[in-house]
Amino acid sequence: SSWGLAALVYPANVLPSRCPSGSAAHPFSPFWLTVEPQDTLAIRGNSALLNCSAHSDAATPARIEWKKDGTFMSLVSDERRNILPDGSLLFTHVVHSKHNKPDEGTYQCVATIDNLGSISSRTARLSVAGMPRFVSQPSAASVRLGDSQVMACEVNSDLVPFTRWEKDRQPLELSSRLVQLPSGALVISNASEADAGSYRCLVENVGSSKSSDEAQLQTLPETGEDRKLELLVQPSPVAKVTGSSVLLPCVVAGFPAPHIHWMFGDKLLDESEGRVEMLGGGSLQIYNLTEEDTGIYTCVAENSNSSIEAQAQLTIQVPPQFVKRPANIYAHESMDIVFECEVSGSPAPTVKWVKNGDAVIPSDYFKIIKEHNLQVLGLVKSDEGFYQCLAENDAGNIQSSAQLIILDHAGPAGPTPSAPRDVVASLVSTRFIKLTWRQPAEPHGDELTYSVFYSQEGNSRERVVNTSRPGEMQVTIQNLMPDSKYRFRVVAHNSNGPGESSAALRVATQAEVQVPGPAPNLQAVSNTPTSMSLSWDKPLTGNGEILTYKLYYTDKSVGTEQDVDIDGQSYTLTGLKKNTEYSFRVVANNKHGPGVSTEDVTVRTLSDVPSAPPQNLTLEVQNSRSIMLRWQPPPLSGQNGEITGYKIRYRKGSRRSETADTIGGTQLYKLIDGLERGTEYSFRVSAMTVNGTGPATEWITVETFESDLDESRVPDQPSSLHVRPLVNSIVVSWTPPENQDIVVRGYSIGYGIGSPHAQTIKVDYKQRYYTIENLDPSSHYVITLKAFNNVGEGIPVYESAITRPQSDPMDPDVDLYELFHAPYTPVPDPTPMMPPVGVQASVLSHDTIKVTWADSSLPKSQKITDNRYYTVRWKTNIPANTKVKMANTTSLNHMVTALKPNTLYEFSVMVTKGRRTSTWSMTAQGTTFETIPSSSPKDVTVVSKENKPRTIIVNWQPPSEANGKITGYIIYYSTDVNAEVHDWVIEPVVGNRLTHQIQELTLDTTYYFKIQARNSKGMGPMSEAVHFRTPKSKCSSDKMANDQGKPSPHSTTTVSPLESHILVIVIIISVGAFTIIVVVVGAFLCTRRTTSHQKKKRAASKSSNGSHKYKGNSKDLKPPDLWIHHERLELKPMDKSPEPNPVMTETPIPRTSQDITPADSGLESNPHLQQRRNSYRGHESEDSMSTLAGRRGMRPKMMMPFDAQPPQPVISAHPIHSLDNHHHHYHMGSLASPTRSYLYHQGHPRPHACASPISHLDRVDSSESVRNTPSSEPLPPATASSQASCPSEILADPEGSYHGSTTAEEEPSYSSNLPPHRSAHPHAHPLKSFAVPVIPASSHPSYESPALPSTPLLAQTGPPTHPHVVKTASIGTLGRTRTPMAVTVPNAPDVPETSKMLEDVDNSYEPDELTEEMAHLEGLMKDLNAITTAP
Repeated sequence: SSWGLAALVYPANVLPSRCPSGSAAHPFSPFWLTVEPQDTLAIRGNSALLNCSAHSDAATPARIEWKKDGTFMSLVSDERRNILPDGSLLFTHVVHSKHNKPDEGTYQCVATIDNLGSISSRTARLSVAGMPRFVSQPSAASVRLGDSQVMACEVNSDLVPFTRWEKDRQPLELSSRLVQLPSGALVISNASEADAGSYRCLVENVGSSKSSDEAQLQTLPETGEDRKLELLVQPSPVAKVTGSSVLLPCVVAGFPAPHIHWMFGDKLLDESEGRVEMLGGGSLQIYNLTEEDTGIYTCVAENSNSSIEAQAQLTIQVPPQFVKRPANIYAHESMDIVFECEVSGSPAPTVKWVKNGDAVIPSDYFKIIKEHNLQVLGLVKSDEGFYQCLAENDAGNIQSSAQLIILDHAGPAGPTPSAPRDVVASLVSTRFIKLTWRQPAEPHGDELTYSVFYSQEGNSRERVVNTSRPGEMQVTIQNLMPDSKYRFRVVAHNSNGPGESSAALRVATQAEVQVPGPAPNLQAVSNTPTSMSLSWDKPLTGNGEILTYKLYYTDKSVGTEQDVDIDGQSYTLTGLKKNTEYSFRVVANNKHGPGVSTEDVTVRTLSDVPSAPPQNLTLEVQNSRSIMLRWQPPPLSGQNGEITGYKIRYRKGSRRSETADTIGGTQLYKLIDGLERGTEYSFRVSAMTVNGTGPATEWITVETFESDLDESRVPDQPSSLHVRPLVNSIVVSWTPPENQDIVVRGYSIGYGIGSPHAQTIKVDYKQRYYTIENLDPSSHYVITLKAFNNVGEGIPVYESAITRPQSDPMDPDVDLYELFHAPYTPVPDPTPMMPPVGVQASVLSHDTIKVTWADSSLPKSQKITDNRYYTVRWKTNIPANTKVKMANTTSLNHMVTALKPNTLYEFSVMVTKGRRTSTWSMTAQGTTFETIPSSSPKDVTVVSKENKPRTIIVNWQPPSEANGKITGYIIYYSTDVNAEVHDWVIEPVVGNRLTHQIQELTLDTTYYFKIQARNSKGMGPMSEAVHFRTPKSKCSSDKMANDQGKPSPHSTTTVSPLESHILVIVIIISVGAFTIIVVVVGAFLCTRRTTSHQKKKRAASKSSNGSHKYKGNSKDLKPPDLWIHHERLELKPMDKSPEPNPVMTETPIPRTSQDITPADSGLESNPHLQQRRNSYRGHESEDSMSTLAGRRGMRPKMMMPFDAQPPQPVISAHPIHSLDNHHHHYHMGSLASPTRSYLYHQGHPRPHACASPISHLDRVDSSESVRNTPSSEPLPPATASSQASCPSEILADPEGSYHGSTTAEEEPSYSSNLPPHRSAHPHAHPLKSFAVPVIPASSHPSYESPALPSTPLLAQTGPPTHPHVVKTASIGTLGRTRTPMAVTVPNAPDVPETSKMLEDVDNSYEPDELTEEMAHLEGLMKDLNAITTAP
């Protein structure tokens, strides 16, 4: 120990900073052990010595005593054991027998100097060599010349050093060829004739000698025949201490003689490294081991025929070493001190502390801190002495000591203060007390400091706390025990030293109202597959007796927690699911309430035999002699454990005798071959777990083919080929060759413009249709179809088709599903199967749908007696690129599992019998039920509200797995992230909002926020906690923010009278300019008209296939520059599913001149609005509003199908606002031109689907925007749709190509949930939109519709630094993209085009219509005059 360096510890302002001298302190005593005992192996009957001696400067030398196994030895009258003058322990003769082992054990010497203290040595183990016993002995053996052999000789491990070998009774000299292994065995490698002889091993020098049996070794000549490699000895795991050496044995026999090398991990070991040596042909010796040598060693033996390997783990142990030793300390009474001790070693050493030879027991005043440091609190004089840190691991033990000296206070150098006055406890809590006092009557100085001494009643140990600065007369004492009495006294210090103590003040801390702590030792054990036994101990903390326990348990596969009340400390839960993981926790209750929960304990119930058969067993006849079986595992609930294999039983015909076949693991198919031709076989399959075999499926019968299909020649020509051209694709369908005895492996489709050899596609032999994509419009394609097998391709069949022109797009009402999933021109098979009929999808749960059907080719009983099977296929259109899934079944129903919640699926079925298949059936649809959200809301962010430091705004995104319509969110917030959930403050938020304000928070405080989503089924998981620290002080601009008026909870701002006057003026100018344009346009159009009746006939003649064409046709009329075909941009979801039953809803939106609410007025002056806008950026579902419906006051009908979630992609056109309208200060950063930028209409939390571009002249929107009134009336259910066909305005360019922002297959867009207006004439012409709508009462509420969770179009997270270019798709010339000119056309089609509305509407004006149009315009102007002149 570094005893010369003293660490001085003083209380503040008590002692001088230099080393104490004189009577107050005496120096540290040099006292340490010079020799310590070492581990020793003694021999019975011989003497043994354990060394120990100490050094000190004391007048009397140290007294040395010995401990054996922790207890002091009494050696006064012991003749056999005595202590030598230097302190060593001598055993004159060691005693050791089977039943009496008095000397074996752990020894430690203790040196003591009276009035100073004691120190202990390290511990040393004395072992006694046992009686020699041979566990194995050499036996007669033979060895081929040049090969290796091992002679066994295994003795007690401690006697191996005393073993040696003899050959023919002569000592055997070991070499690199003759090696003795750590077990004692002898390895003879590369044998020669001289090695033949008689061998034995001997144990000597351990009190008695013993020799093994003799064994003869024969040498045999090498025959040259190959002998398989064989490991005679292989390495075993071994632990060694650093610095020692190790021998890893590896002995291999065989011919040709193997080459042996060693690997350390994946590195080849090389003898040239110096510390590594190969002995005995293959054993590895490593010298001077270091910690880096720990790892896996592999012995690899290989010859020209084979290789063999064995491996073992070598663990290197490092004895403990001191990184930091304890240091000597001076201290005063009542102080707190720390002895430091830091150690290293492997395995990690354990540390214990000893004071004057006795173990330190941790208590309230002696504590182990920071791993191994010893803290002593409230020193008393008796704490003086020597403290030792003892560290120990498997590789050794060490000790280091330090001395503690308690100083006496030196006499004062002058007058000291009198006692402090009026000591009182000004604040008493459960675990701290605050004391205050007044200055002493006689301070004798200015800068007084104070020490507060305190002790727990009944304990003599006093602790001290000093004031932190001179003159301070209060102190808070922490870390007290609740409901305990304490004594306090205060002492003042001046420059001369400590003064008089105040009288003792007795104060009791408050009792803690304490709920129970966690119940320790919670254990759960599964007794049977359906029960679980639980037990736990009583909580260690808790005020009052435990009344009951509540056991909470969760089925991990379901996730819902259940609970049960229990009186005792154990319970057996029954009725659990087999082989299912459950988690358990226990909460104790006392009179104060429920306590702290235990940690979760997760246990799986025992497995059992499966309780259900495998599912969907199908049999497929491969040929005349083999049948392929396929199946699915039993349902999860019926597996009851890990499926280890399947048992297949089959029988021929109606015989009783069965053949069984077992396959292991997870294989779900089996080919049964070697069967008889044209014979009926029945099969059944059962699943197996480790517990046994479960129930089998029903018997299923199938017949092998009479003869095998022919593949000695190519297939015949396919019997038919049909093509259906579209604009960019051709649907090809065909039927197989008529001769079905020749194998068909697939079909080859060739196509190209004018020649079929440009492109080739190969498809599966089961396929009957294919869609050739990415073709040019109006092009002549030649298509060829050939069947092929392994011999080659058959005779082709040819067909040609002309793709449809670009300007003749496909009808929106063509059933896309039929188009892509069924042959358009079915040609009868030679022997066709009828497809299943009456397909129905019954939704059973959030992830399961049962599909049922009937087979018209079966008898009325619908009993299946032959080998037919059905294929069910299903898919969802969300997202659009999902794969079709299929399953086979032999029954008339199928349970489709593992579906996504709240998702629309389509199902169809086909039947297969032998080589014949049917087409796919009609489709059935089903939408899975909702279930609770399985993910938490994402992207949770918290921002401070500008100028409102006590208000924050929380933003988030809907959960990615909402599993249903989100009906609400709950925001949890707390200042303690670890608080129980029920202690967090909660704020509910409606489901269509993605932001929320929380007000009146404390300044300069860290808050934690979590969000949970809710749907109709319950609450989802909470998000991770997000923390946010509120600002330190209120902003000086608070008043300004307040002056602007506090916004309502929904941030609806109102417009000042001045602003509304400006609005009115803008309206008048806009409408005036607008009217002039429309009159000009109308007049222009009048001059370009043909008779409408001819056009009607022409349009009618074009409609075919039972689906209507568009109203009018582009070929009939070359439109002028500003003519807009509204019908052309039918806003239908561009997915592949038909929409059979659109639901029409209509609701008026109030439109009055009083409801002017420009969302962005005064944006710069109101930072709150700016903040709100930024927090909503990119969430159109919240704030965008259908500008068309809102501004124009029209009411087109909306298609609202019930299967509305999730939203479908919708073609939409976005609003482009004029920049010079001073009521709209948009936050877009830099805008290049109004026609090229997307601007978001903020302030109206409405889903935004379809909006219109507006021109620079169109300022009428301010007067007609809809006030965002929070509504308590719910939206009618029919409007909660995502597939709204919305009014759309198209941008026209001079060349007559029509642009709209299309998102059909790119990204989902929000659809409008706004109940839009209807125009005055339900069947009016598109340009009759100037009809003056009736102004409803302003009190009529608008409806707020919940936003669907989806990805907004062009979502923005910050102000863009460049304008977004509008994505446009030209209908007239597909593939060209242009920046459109903004031209306003006020209406979209009033009636959505569906297959139920086939009426044609005239495409041109009659003279009386124009007059009517002008009348409408006059009415509109009068209406505006009335508004502007209104008081």
